[in-house]
Amino acid sequence: MPTFCRHNRFTADCPICSKGTVLDPNLKPSRPRRTSSTRSGGARRSAASAGATVSRGVFASAGPYEDGRELRLEKVPGGLRLAAWHAGQLVRAAPVLELRDLPGLLAEAAEKDLLSLPALGSEAEPSQDGQGASPGRSGELRDELRVERLEGERLRIARWIMRPNRGWELQEAPVMLPPARFTQALEAAASNGALAAAPSGANTRLGPVRSEPIPPSDPGT
Repeated sequence: MPTFCRHNRFTADCPICSKGTVLDPNLKPSRPRRTSSTRSGGARRSAASAGATVSRGVFASAGPYEDGRELRLEKVPGGLRLAAWHAGQLVRAAPVLELRDLPGLLAEAAEKDLLSLPALGSEAEPSQDGQGASPGRSGELRDELRVERLEGERLRIARWIMRPNRGWELQEAPVMLPPARFTQALEAAASNGALAAAPSGANTRLGPVRSEPIPPSDPGT
């Protein structure tokens, strides 16, 4: 309840009796002090945020091509990932590169200890529709890593999965497999003539591909 002071006023309304008390309207409230633990905690959080970086494994690359894509063979947990990149993002499509870029890609990969250089020397006749495959399993399903010769002197290196009652299906996605699977598929493709040098004057222009980005957290398998 409000109380009267000795000046016969409410204490809160008396400029004399309220002076220096919490009832003094001229008295500014003091700011609470921050503890040292609060300051140090904030500093640690700021430092952690400033030091956060996006990690990226060692990779060998081919390109960029006319549409801005670059093909990368990158070291990731569990093996290697072969994928197309565009504007800093993975592309949801089966990897395709120009045939003439394959030797440089493999040499760079071997130099960076990503992949043992496959034995590609072969006397096989050049084949415009040849391919090589490395068989394996994807869960309960059979799968193959295939290196296929496409029109325009291009190579597609992609996974195919055998679906029950539907047959083999191409996976329009980056490829993530152990290094030995890549080596086996490439050597098989060389034996079948899929990697033979293109004849003089052949069209080596890389055609368009899908460019649907994958979120950064997606492993791209």
